Amino acid sequence: MDEFMQAAIEEAEKGLAEGGIPIGSVIVHRGRIIGRGHNRRVQQGSAVLHGEMDAFENAGRQPASVYAESILYTTLSPCPMCSGAILLYGIPKVVIGENQTFMGEELLLRGRGVEVEVLQEARCVEMMRRFIAESPELWNEDIGET
Repeated sequence: MDEFMQAAIEEAEKGLAEGGIPIGSVIVHRGRIIGRGHNRRVQQGSAVLHGEMDAFENAGRQPASVYAESILYTTLSPCPMCSGAILLYGIPKVVIGENQTFMGEELLLRGRGVEVEVLQEARCVEMMRRFIAESPELWNEDIGET
């Protein structure tokens, strides 16, 4: 498995261990992780700290030229909010662990020129299936379902 997807999975596992939602992400620039994060909505009482948003936050302020050369790895297909951030900052490529348990805005990303690669990584699928089965209310809250 790719070392960067492995790092995103480790972030997702951290989130789960903290009592949160198991979604992790890393931002890679020129072969080096510049931001890593995991969904911390529960832990921080946040409305926006999805895994990708946490990785952006932890990358700190970066010039557009850095984002234009970066790849975002995420364990789950990005939601509309996270896809918007990917587009806003001009990330050219997104590598997704899986999109079986949740299909995010991949068509939007592709339509705007972002290269999208979906791995269907078994560990990502199993982690989300188990979480959704065990915590459906929390999962629905996270994706804005009623």
